[in-house]
Amino acid sequence: MASTAATAANAAARLIDGKAVSASVRARLQTEIAALKAAHPSFAPRLAIVQVGARPDSSLYVRMKIKAGAEIGINVTLDTLPAEVTQLELLRHIHALNDNPEVHGIIVQLPLPKHLDESVITEAVSVAKDVDGFHTLNMGSLAKRAAHPLFTACTPKGIMALLKAYDVQLAGKQAIVVGRSDIVGLPVFHLLQKANATVTLAHSRTKDLKMLVREAEIVIAAVGVPELIKGEWIRQGAVVIDVGTNAVPDATKKSGQRWVGDVEYAVAKMRASAITPVPGGVGPMTVCMLLENTFEAAKRALDAALAGPTIHPLPLTLLDPVPSDLDIALAQTPKPVADLAREIGILPRELEPYGAFKAKIDLSVLERLKDVPIEVADPARRARYVVVTGITPTPLGEGKSTTAIGLVQALGAHLNRLAFACIRQPSMGPTMGIKGGAAGGGYSQVIPMDEFNLHLTGDIHAVTAANNLLAAAIDARMFHEATQSDTALFNRLCPAQKGKPAKFADVMFKRLQKLGITKTDPAELTPEEKRRFARLDIDPETITWQRGVDINDRFLRQITVGQAPTEKGMERKTGFDIAVASECMAVLALCTDLRDMRERLGRMVVASSKAGEPVTADDLGIGGALTVLMRDAIKPTLMQTLEGTPVLVHAGPFANIAHGNSSILADQIAMKLATPLSGSSSKPGYVVTEAGFGADIGMEKFFNIKCRASGLAPNAAVLTSTIRALKMHGGGPAVTPGKPLPAEYRTENLDLLRVGVANMQKHIRNAVAYGVPVVVAINVFSTDTPAEIEVVAQAAREAGAFDAVPCTHWAEGGKGAVALAEAVERACNAAAANGARFQYLYPLEMPLADKIRAIATKTYGADDIELSELAAAKLATYTAQGFGHLPVCMAKTHLSFSHDPERKNVPTGFVLPIRDVRLSAGAGFVYPLVGTMQTMPGLPTRPCFFDVDLDLETGRVKGLF
Repeated sequence: MASTAATAANAAARLIDGKAVSASVRARLQTEIAALKAAHPSFAPRLAIVQVGARPDSSLYVRMKIKAGAEIGINVTLDTLPAEVTQLELLRHIHALNDNPEVHGIIVQLPLPKHLDESVITEAVSVAKDVDGFHTLNMGSLAKRAAHPLFTACTPKGIMALLKAYDVQLAGKQAIVVGRSDIVGLPVFHLLQKANATVTLAHSRTKDLKMLVREAEIVIAAVGVPELIKGEWIRQGAVVIDVGTNAVPDATKKSGQRWVGDVEYAVAKMRASAITPVPGGVGPMTVCMLLENTFEAAKRALDAALAGPTIHPLPLTLLDPVPSDLDIALAQTPKPVADLAREIGILPRELEPYGAFKAKIDLSVLERLKDVPIEVADPARRARYVVVTGITPTPLGEGKSTTAIGLVQALGAHLNRLAFACIRQPSMGPTMGIKGGAAGGGYSQVIPMDEFNLHLTGDIHAVTAANNLLAAAIDARMFHEATQSDTALFNRLCPAQKGKPAKFADVMFKRLQKLGITKTDPAELTPEEKRRFARLDIDPETITWQRGVDINDRFLRQITVGQAPTEKGMERKTGFDIAVASECMAVLALCTDLRDMRERLGRMVVASSKAGEPVTADDLGIGGALTVLMRDAIKPTLMQTLEGTPVLVHAGPFANIAHGNSSILADQIAMKLATPLSGSSSKPGYVVTEAGFGADIGMEKFFNIKCRASGLAPNAAVLTSTIRALKMHGGGPAVTPGKPLPAEYRTENLDLLRVGVANMQKHIRNAVAYGVPVVVAINVFSTDTPAEIEVVAQAAREAGAFDAVPCTHWAEGGKGAVALAEAVERACNAAAANGARFQYLYPLEMPLADKIRAIATKTYGADDIELSELAAAKLATYTAQGFGHLPVCMAKTHLSFSHDPERKNVPTGFVLPIRDVRLSAGAGFVYPLVGTMQTMPGLPTRPCFFDVDLDLETGRVKGLF
């Protein structure tokens, strides 16, 4: 209110009109809220009131707040709890509101029932939502000269607003505050001090109160004693703010009482220059300031959302020579996972810690962020989606994981971009076998590295349990069908229990629907319907489901089950797959929510009936149980790089057997977190995901399987290349794990390199054909020479790469990949600006054999494919069963474009042999087995486990890479 308003008030008996000031503030708030809602449609300020019991006075105050909020555009909600609510229950309710991002302010309506501790309850409200201003941190900040509370208690704030509205100068003035309550007296005392007034704090027991009041130019009365301060005490020309609201008996009033303040108003108004009436003075300002505090809280939340997350990188201490991966990992202290989650925008309620440095992310984050668009390309807003792949590797691997981690470290810790790595969980098979872990290497790793490579959060164990439960169910069902009559079998499947009639389990309705039976009462089925329902009649020769274990065990590739006498001669040959080759793992990686996972698990086909019908997990009645076993595995795990940037670890399908990519869910969560809100000035973040093995396998499956299922289109591909591998493709000697590298790989050899770059160029051309720009990351080793690096870079650009960049991230962490990160950023921006269109290799309507042929000829360079009789028969069966529309997931060696691992570089003139085809109906693909490809690896002569041990003094793992 302007000075003219003050003059008007003085002219009218010098009243400080709280109603008028409140109306002015509310009008301003209404205008500002409407403007922000117009600019940001998602902006919705919300105040949550918690009321315990139903005291009439409390209910009246609550209704006033709800009405006042509605008038200016603030949603005021009321949670009413019973008067007998326990303190624990009330605290839980408050904590839930604290964690709710849609709630900006919280007040607990006072007073509370006597069995509740008000101080404990008010302290439970988050300081960031304490719009009452009662939290210790807010109150305490008032007492510190240099501190500023997030919120000031509403009545004191209203007092200061009144003084400002009436142009009352405070600096250098003598002021007295009578009353020392936490709600009014003490906060006003500190506010006046911060306004440079000289302040005396008094109360009802202060000696010589009359003298102190007479000296004061500003009097704030908040003691709660009717007319304690006599009018004659007021200094001539003083300003009086009377906070008191006291009921005194008055027989002339209909109610039998009237309201008076702490100041003897009738006399005081004749001496003061300005005074507040009671009522109509301070009272209207309290609710007004509560709404203003709520609006401020909502604006802070909006500003924080628009500003985007802020990552605080961890410093690296680089050593030369580079220590072992484990020594590097153990030398770095990770951030607490709760701190990392806060940095990237994960709420406490969405985090499930597994120890101090890793945690599951609850899928409710996707519901919270449902309005963040990621499927439809928005060049100015959507996060950049980058896949890291590689050339055809040596058996040692060429550093794709290391490159992916180095890239996100460069983006996040050095270029100040919000960057996520989304990678697979490593299998125990390679970890204890020959390949080693999958955390990256050198100074580009995921930490804690030992936890990452060993068990992590148990997801693979959950997949293994689900896989083997289904395997056990298949054999058990065949056994019981072979040994029981139709009636006995049906009655055992649908038993009557404790005198109650038989009923179908929920999962059974899926089989009934499949059979076209609409009856819901088992007793109503005809004998023929009972037979059809109960007998799956599995043909043992068609069973494709095998048992699984997460280790390399070559002697489990083929086994015989049913040899015990109790199995009554039901012996058959089967085998084990490594757990990460299980379709349960592929389902985990490709599902988009819990419901989708349940449906996919249920429709997994395990065999055919003797009539040629597909038999599914839900036919066996087990889809629900499989989902229960994997209900926690569906949540991605949050970890971090050595430089403190976020990593989402989820799923681990093998790349040369399954589709070799981390989960869609992890990518979706990261994409939403990395996409700025509409109206934000933040640049789009980056989601870097890794596709297993060479680009002919992992990248091809990423594009044609994962991207189809997710709806996400990549912005760029990074092709990891090494001079070592290109020399091998150029005709260099064999590279064998555990043996020293031959001299050709340790000295400059441009002739070998110029021949071998053809392998890299073939991968580049393959990727570019999808409409995706390719940046070649030359993973530099200490033995590489500048001339060799230049040969690779030039060859890459000639083949159509957007850029080719030497990287030293293994030795230097993110610092060594900054040039790569900048090239990736340029490639993504160029693709967005040019309207690049991602396209698949083949349409789903194409026959299965033609899809296989398209991959073989266009990606591998084969002349054609050769289907075995078994493979051709299975393709015909799967097509007849309605699975011909599925994409294809090739199970092929990763050591060659061809089926023969000895054929290096870019082999030509070969026909790709398809010896078998399997169906993953739940995951949603058909996978051909190429050549002699095994689904269970074996251990080498000298596995990694020789070096792995536990330091019994410290309890730390040692010898892990």
